[in-house]
Amino acid sequence: MSVASALRKPTRKPVLARRPAQRSHRLATAFSVVFGVAVLGLIAWVARKVEWTQVLSALQALPAGTLAAALGVAMLSHLMYSSYDLIGRAWTGHNLPLHQVMKITFVSYAFNLNLGSMVGAIAMRFRLYSRLGLAHDQIARVLALSLITNWLGYAALAGGVFLLRLLAPPPEWTVSAAALQVFGGVLWLLVAGYLAFCGLSAGRRFTVRGHVFVLPSLRIALLQLVLSCINWLVIAGVLYLLLQRTLPYAQVLPVFLVAVVAGLIVRIPGGLGVLEAVFVALLSPPMAQYTVLAALLAYRAIYYLLPLLVATVMYFVLEAKATKGAKAAR
Repeated sequence: MSVASALRKPTRKPVLARRPAQRSHRLATAFSVVFGVAVLGLIAWVARKVEWTQVLSALQALPAGTLAAALGVAMLSHLMYSSYDLIGRAWTGHNLPLHQVMKITFVSYAFNLNLGSMVGAIAMRFRLYSRLGLAHDQIARVLALSLITNWLGYAALAGGVFLLRLLAPPPEWTVSAAALQVFGGVLWLLVAGYLAFCGLSAGRRFTVRGHVFVLPSLRIALLQLVLSCINWLVIAGVLYLLLQRTLPYAQVLPVFLVAVVAGLIVRIPGGLGVLEAVFVALLSPPMAQYTVLAALLAYRAIYYLLPLLVATVMYFVLEAKATKGAKAAR
């Protein structure tokens, strides 16, 4: 056998190297399937037990002051999320005006919440930023940093809730507290790994599907973590207010974090039904089901639908200005 033939002959090492990754992928898939089935079971269970006339009455009985306070906190959260792309602006060095960047981020977030990340987080950003002259590599870096910022804080908070067993899963779930604890540990490892990677390899370049990414500094990574944690805490504050402070905030926050991961696994736009099922399962009792559902319907209107209406108008305004600017540049 020639040397060239021997070199071309495949070895077993790559196959062995792939096996741990394949096992990890199978375990993650199995966990997602089991968790998804559990959540769908919860949705069916809740739907059978709901007294919708009582829900409507409870919704109408929500005090105007409570709704106003929840709206103010929701606006604060959307404002905070709109600043995520400002970190990307400083990191990539593009010179789009601050207000323009925040408008694009707000529009993307509102569409993301209601229609999913492919439409909002990705398509909207690429569409609006590219019309303003940003290169695709710059947009990809801004998008990647914004997505990491959002989920970094969630991983830190939810990882603590699951790892420390601050919330027991309802008996209707097929997912055990031990499985959630393992998941929490994984989330904390991801957060620690990202911070360590940025601290030790800041400025390092790597390529993903033809796009070049540069790791931010530890300072930027810590800013991402803090800003994101605060925003997730603020979002939970909206629900805490709409539940009329009947339960301690420390009890509402873990339920909200569990509902978020359930909504990610059960891929329904806006997590319709998932959020409600998790909250009803974990909060009733002590609260009445119709009271919980009324608060969640108000939450969807305030945090999802109202921003979507505003974002739709802003999107067409941004498109019109971009078209006008392109015509003037000809």
